[in-house]
Amino acid sequence: MTLLNLVKLPITTIDLSPGSHLLINDVTWEQYETLLADLGEERRVPRINYCNGILEIMSPLPAHERPHRIIADIVKALLDAQDRPWEDFGSTTFKKPKRAGLEPDTCFYIQNAERVRALMRMDMDTDPPPDLAIEADVTSKTTLDAYATLQVPEVWIYDNGRLTLYLLEDGEYQSGTMSQIFPSLPITTWVPQLVQEALTIGTSAMLCNLRYRLQAENIKP
Repeated sequence: MTLLNLVKLPITTIDLSPGSHLLINDVTWEQYETLLADLGEERRVPRINYCNGILEIMSPLPAHERPHRIIADIVKALLDAQDRPWEDFGSTTFKKPKRAGLEPDTCFYIQNAERVRALMRMDMDTDPPPDLAIEADVTSKTTLDAYATLQVPEVWIYDNGRLTLYLLEDGEYQSGTMSQIFPSLPITTWVPQLVQEALTIGTSAMLCNLRYRLQAENIKP
């Protein structure tokens, strides 16, 4: 199907099976905006990302949701233990007009939590980007390019029991082992272990154990 036909058809006619991933080149910003409008603000799937003329359409597997929601709960527990403010903006659509737009699995404002807590819509020309974005499963270069355009300082990608950290340096992401948000914690080791613990004994039990551990060890930033 050509892009011209794609953007003229109702979005409901695009039938992607769970786990599917589609990249379309030479897409204009206006065509991207049209697709978002057709999808509506309340939909959950498919996910639509855009960066410099490339449109990415994804239909996550049902199991996709669990890991990133568990990791979000872990992040909240760690921030609460350190008495740091946070705002969870979930899969809010972020746009850099004419250049990039994306929907994280979930994302957090930490440094700018108080500044954005009352906002219902984000304007990336005036509002700060999230401090942390979390993605589950393999994320394409298009998605990372979009994050870089939006200048999100840190992106976590969880895939097959492994957590990779991407830190923004001079406009590009470099993989690393130390989180800038939690520099004193072994995040790449802890998070996969805690996700597996949640899948084994339940998320609430895992979080209870984690909070007890953090309190006992007096974890600080």
